[in-house]
Amino acid sequence: MNSETQARIQDLVQQNKILVFMKGSKLMPQCGFSNNVVQILNAVGAPFATVDVLEDSEIRQGIKEYSNWPTIPQVYVDGQFVGGSDILIELYQSGELQQMLEVALAS
Repeated sequence: MNSETQARIQDLVQQNKILVFMKGSKLMPQCGFSNNVVQILNAVGAPFATVDVLEDSEIRQGIKEYSNWPTIPQVYVDGQFVGGSDILIELYQSGELQQMLEVALAS
């Protein structure tokens, strides 16, 4: 990944309390895993931003290197990588996600 792409990703992650790199948008997810993440975040009522990786191949590849995580979607909370769809489902079911988001939004 070039330094410009890395800087763009870093800016996006730092500027948004809750950010999802996904296929499609929160209004129109383009894959089932991205849709799962959107549904979970909507269910907890958390405001979040999205980046459509299908619109930018550099971001699509760069985010995998940035997080050292091979799949999309990727969720960031308060500047920290949380995980993908499976991890978000687990955190939601355990109640940890709601607590994590409340702390992030309060800071």
